[in-house]
Amino acid sequence: MSQKSTDISSEGAFYRKKLFLSILIPGTFVLLMWLVKGVEVLFDLDLTGFGIYPLKLKGLPGILFSPFIHADIKHLFNNSLPLFLLAVALFFFYSEVALKVFSWTYLLTGLLVWLGGVEAWHIGASGIVYGLASFLFFSGIIRKYFRLVALSLLIVFLYGEMVWGIFPGVYGQNVSWESHMLGVFSGIVLAILYRKQGPQMPVQKWEEEEEGEEESKR
Repeated sequence: MSQKSTDISSEGAFYRKKLFLSILIPGTFVLLMWLVKGVEVLFDLDLTGFGIYPLKLKGLPGILFSPFIHADIKHLFNNSLPLFLLAVALFFFYSEVALKVFSWTYLLTGLLVWLGGVEAWHIGASGIVYGLASFLFFSGIIRKYFRLVALSLLIVFLYGEMVWGIFPGVYGQNVSWESHMLGVFSGIVLAILYRKQGPQMPVQKWEEEEEGEEESKR
């Protein structure tokens, strides 16, 4: 086997392993969402009380628990697929900071909903979905890295219509548009905070040569 074939095989193994690891956490998270709904249906439970209720102590635990609680199977399914795909993209393309970004999106969105949501029970993972979509879009633009910009454009193509969900009443009176809006805000904040961590646009050879020439002149 030639050296080139060996390199290609090694590179393929590397990306397969990276894809597997990128699926692991999002897949586990979505599986837990479905398990919670299964327990709720099986034992005829209503876990809405574990959601976020703004500015009430009883609503604080919802910052941790609300993403796993959904009104019905349709609500759960509508959140599961985009959450899984966006989280896999995050862990694959931003592997160095993915866990931090995912965790902060989770916590920051929930906290902001607790601070600024209307007085009602807020449940579901849509805030995280909007936060991840926002981070992936704005981070690619901020970094000006063509691979990540292409990912940003793909996010717009697949989920661009989600932007209407940040406005009151567009998706219905029972939909927490505040979670959507605050998720987008969280994603923007994190894209700015982590702009210098994770993947960066490669420095071109001619740019390196120019820097070397400038240093030699000094």
